[in-house]
Amino acid sequence: MLILLDAKMPAEAKEKLAAFGEIVEFETNGITYDAISGHPDIFFCPTPSGLIVAPNLPEKYATILNQRGIRHTAGLLPVGMYYPQSARYNAFANSKYLIYNSDISDPTILKHNPESENICIMQGYTRCSLLALPNHTFITSDRGIEKTLKLKNLETLFVDPSCIKLPGFEHGFFGGVCGLFKDKLFVCGNLSYFKEEQQIREFVSRAGIEIIELYDGQPVDIGTIIFLDE
Repeated sequence: MLILLDAKMPAEAKEKLAAFGEIVEFETNGITYDAISGHPDIFFCPTPSGLIVAPNLPEKYATILNQRGIRHTAGLLPVGMYYPQSARYNAFANSKYLIYNSDISDPTILKHNPESENICIMQGYTRCSLLALPNHTFITSDRGIEKTLKLKNLETLFVDPSCIKLPGFEHGFFGGVCGLFKDKLFVCGNLSYFKEEQQIREFVSRAGIEIIELYDGQPVDIGTIIFLDE
């Protein structure tokens, strides 16, 4: 299994993750702004029909995918330097839902997942802002996403993102702190920094998921940890 992660992730967190698969430290230069330049969820969008990648993904990473036999499709629109062009692949898709900003997301994501129920939201950085659990419950740090999902009668927990570090910004997003693989939720930081720590733990436990905190410091938005089965 390959584990895509921001090269800027704390070293202790990388070391702990390496026990679960082969880590690929992701970084780019000159494509988008520095704070998110190494965030996997800016360039990769995992979907039930396969991995969608930005057409301007650096060749180094496309080669790794090809060498490891990981099926992927290039989108139509390149990642750009600034928002909204920086958010074209930051949608969320699973077997039931496609949650995205229809004005921003690359059309390839929708085209390749026609069976999913579309939920359109205003937040362009959807995946950064959202954690979807296997029992179709959600945790988000965005009030707009929370409102939309609750209108769909989907159980949603809002988490205040003010404790999340993202260099150059007041704070990051909850989804960008996490990575979900099978029955494990990996968190880049300690949940004790969140006011809603107990609610988060109970919410995740009800979904049958084990929480693994990757290091003991303040949570860092590293653009989602993406797990790719070979």
